[in-house]
Amino acid sequence: MGFVVALLGAYLIGSIPFGLLLTRAAGLGDIRAIGSGNIGATNVLRTGRKGLAAATLVLDALKGVAAVLLMRWVAPEQDLVAGTAAVLGHTMPVWLGFKGGKGGATALGVCAAAMWPVALCCVALWLATAKLVRISSVATLVPMAASPLLALVFSDAEHALMALLVAVLVVWKHEGNIRRLLAGTEPRIGQGR
Repeated sequence: MGFVVALLGAYLIGSIPFGLLLTRAAGLGDIRAIGSGNIGATNVLRTGRKGLAAATLVLDALKGVAAVLLMRWVAPEQDLVAGTAAVLGHTMPVWLGFKGGKGGATALGVCAAAMWPVALCCVALWLATAKLVRISSVATLVPMAASPLLALVFSDAEHALMALLVAVLVVWKHEGNIRRLLAGTEPRIGQGR
């Protein structure tokens, strides 16, 4: 019973729409009516409020951390299951009709709490890719694609499987970005949509 409650708690933690809450609190209205319509940090950055975007990024990552730590308290061997539930909550929050963010920051938080060497590698990959191509979606997709292999190197097969599930979810949520990348119309960092 405790496991089920913790899993539900992890999903609900993940489903807190910090980008939406912060932009509304700042008087910017509904972030879903701006730019891509996404509730994540990249779209919050399109408001021109770097501080709000940074806060969204940090808070979305902390959702993943909190979910992993919550499950460790109840069932330590299931921490990544809770992390996956948090990413699912972020990407499909019940409060927003299951239309949420893309999960990159929350997935990073899960890695930071469950497999910190993988998280460090993912951050390095994100920074290098963002500097090289200056496209946020590519900078997110590259470390997500690498995370299962990194988990296998730094952890074990079970962690690699969970990293793969999270990566598939995040890549799936980037389907529109991938289509725009193939069409050559995906905006660069700092460029409006």
